[in-house]
Amino acid sequence: MNTSESSTETATDAPAAEPPRRGWRRWAMDTRPLRIPAYRRLWSSTIVTAVGSQLTAVAVPKQIYDITHSSAWVGYASLAGLLPMVAFALWGGAVADTVDRRKLLLVTNGGIAVTSLLFWAQAVTGLESVVVLMALLALQQAFFGLNAPARNASIARLVPADQLAAAGALGSTVMQTGLVAGPLLAGALIPVVGLPELYLIDALALTVTMWAVVRLPALPPLGEAAARRAGVREIAAGFRYILRREVLLLSFVADIVAMVFGMPRALFPQLAAETYGSWGEGLALGVLFAGIPVGAVLGGLFSGVFSRARRHGWMVIGAVVGWGVAVAGFGLSGNLWIAFAFLAAGGVADMVSMVFRGAILLSAATDEMRGRMQGVFTVVVAGGPRLADVLHGTAGSAFGPRAAVAGGGALVVVVMLALAFAVPALRRYRI
Repeated sequence: MNTSESSTETATDAPAAEPPRRGWRRWAMDTRPLRIPAYRRLWSSTIVTAVGSQLTAVAVPKQIYDITHSSAWVGYASLAGLLPMVAFALWGGAVADTVDRRKLLLVTNGGIAVTSLLFWAQAVTGLESVVVLMALLALQQAFFGLNAPARNASIARLVPADQLAAAGALGSTVMQTGLVAGPLLAGALIPVVGLPELYLIDALALTVTMWAVVRLPALPPLGEAAARRAGVREIAAGFRYILRREVLLLSFVADIVAMVFGMPRALFPQLAAETYGSWGEGLALGVLFAGIPVGAVLGGLFSGVFSRARRHGWMVIGAVVGWGVAVAGFGLSGNLWIAFAFLAAGGVADMVSMVFRGAILLSAATDEMRGRMQGVFTVVVAGGPRLADVLHGTAGSAFGPRAAVAGGGALVVVVMLALAFAVPALRRYRI
């Protein structure tokens, strides 16, 4: 049964249906959304900013460590960025449901760009103030929290419902590629141009995003949403909306289960030193951190094999179970390259889960609620792995890193299957 509403309230100029793809093209990434000019411009700008944002993500902890020579301060800075991001993502989702999303994107992207310029100014002047860095990071993440819900919710107004999964795969692949290429580029540029210039490059990259947003059509709220004000009442209404719709609630719970129980990154340093140290601790650490993003990128490049699926609920269930199996296999692996293969397989599963959870959020929610759904989505995606760091770090100390990882992966499989069969809404959902 199709429980979604039409997601094309504004004109998309989408092309007519094409015949089924044959041969190798069935496996290749589904690029139909790129035929829609507005989405194509938005996606193209992401190619630049996905890398640029990672330059700042590398530069901030590097600068803080250079000033303090303390990893603890690097961790405190991460927390300083998380709290405003969570608060403003929830509020930003409510704002995105009551204003023209295009205008909100212009304001917030401009705020992020100005913050990057301020990062550059403090670095180039040699201020060396951790307090200033943490304040700027908090400001940047507040703007990001306001921006992400509006950006993600806008996609359903630009792309037809049957192409939402393909659009999700295109966007996620670019972001995962940025996670791999951005830090590598930052490492190569710091000795050549210096750390301050990383901030400046990120600010310049954001002008591409501004251009793309300027070219978007107006995205005003539909129906009676324009008469509301974004406040605590509207945020609470968003949570009530989730609780009343089991498929939306389970899409969030599925990600929490996968990330909190199954994200093992906090144990990578210990595993690199103790389990895979014979390969060289530095090499092993790099391989472990690269495994999941590399798999996610590969999953995106070959997303044609799954992006046209209609049973979105089963795709999420299968992907989360596959993630759990891959993580458990990683925990049991004593060979570095077998471990990398399991992490890459987990990255593919994570990409599939991300694509279809995103598609469910856009298709199963009404337009007047999409901003708030994306605000909660942003919080869950950002918060889950951080909770996992605490859980896995504690479990690794108590039971050993490999046992903690393998046990977490097994727990993901058990809990997800139990949820899928206890609550049928997710497995029945299709478009």
